Amino acid sequence: MTPTVGVLALQGDVREHIAALDEVGARGVLVRRPAELAAIDGIVIPGGESTAMSRLLDLLDLLDPLRARLAEGLPAYGSCAGMILLASNVLDTRPDAHHLDALDITVRRNAFGRQVQSFETDLELAGIADGPMRAVFIRAPWVEETGDGVEILARVPDGPAAGRVVAVRQGQVLATSFHPEVTGDRRVHRHFVEMITRSA
Repeated sequence: MTPTVGVLALQGDVREHIAALDEVGARGVLVRRPAELAAIDGIVIPGGESTAMSRLLDLLDLLDPLRARLAEGLPAYGSCAGMILLASNVLDTRPDAHHLDALDITVRRNAFGRQVQSFETDLELAGIADGPMRAVFIRAPWVEETGDGVEILARVPDGPAAGRVVAVRQGQVLATSFHPEVTGDRRVHRHFVEMITRSA
């Protein structure tokens, strides 16, 4: 089976996620309309600006259909702003921002600081083999609290943010604070596609 994986194509690293999915044996497609949600086996929510993305979800009538598909068990992966959108509780956001309530986590937007404080580090991710992964953080969130069903996959190893949670999984939903689509390391995307295949 070749899973069809949608990439929410509102803003952010859409092309990079499509390329990564294609490289690991999935068929990456763009999702901009509610009808396109019905034809996918999983969805990637890329980085970008989470409050702008939440507004576009509403304007394009995607918010409720996407929430419904996630509630039905649609596998999802969110990177950076995607993690924020998937969360059940978001700190330091606009009062009118929407989120998808697919992960029982509290996230803090822009937790590591502004664009100039973006950084890279090597992370060990639980469940992903072959050594540490180079992780790129760009105005990234971190996870402040996790619910009972949430598995912590990675924490920042050192520096001022040492110990902060930056990758989680709950059931069929995976999220990272960092951007694996920009490094050429396809292990997170492969892991997500394997999640979809197993769920099918």
